[in-house]
Amino acid sequence: MKVKNNMPTYKIENTAKNNQIVNILSLAIPVAVALLNAIQTKIDLGTWTKVLPHVNGVLNATCSIILILGLIAIKNKNIELHRKLMGVAFVLGSLFLVSYVTYHISNEPTKFGGSGWLRPTYYILLFSHILLSIGVVRLVLKAIFYAMTDQIGAHKKLVKWTFPIWLYVSISGVLVYILIAPYYV
Repeated sequence: MKVKNNMPTYKIENTAKNNQIVNILSLAIPVAVALLNAIQTKIDLGTWTKVLPHVNGVLNATCSIILILGLIAIKNKNIELHRKLMGVAFVLGSLFLVSYVTYHISNEPTKFGGSGWLRPTYYILLFSHILLSIGVVRLVLKAIFYAMTDQIGAHKKLVKWTFPIWLYVSISGVLVYILIAPYYV
């Protein structure tokens, strides 16, 4: 950790080992989530877990706002604010992941009960959200890795793809939540 202008900045070394850790996490996280979702036998963690989809909706909505604020900060060349906001977005995404897994290992899947035009809209949003969320894990981890190893050129090049996908995943997560929320038991 370095201190610059009374603000700590976290840097890591650009080593093969650190890059390998990012690569392993990029694969392990989506695989672990898929495996945990596939488990048929649920773990009884208590009724408190029923609130987690609502928490996830708030986390996704907040993350969406923070991502937009982070974009505004970097467009205004406020690197320190951008760094802080993107750190918050990463923490929110991580909390979402923990909450999502906790809910799905302890609760049966919720069936969407909508009909008419809402049904295909919901499934298009859901499937695009799921597919892009799998890929965005790697993109976000690499973007953070590049930023923390001072590979700013690589960071800028990658976030041109990462940012819109991450924002789409966050916003579509909120929309999926809004559409399925009436069917939570």
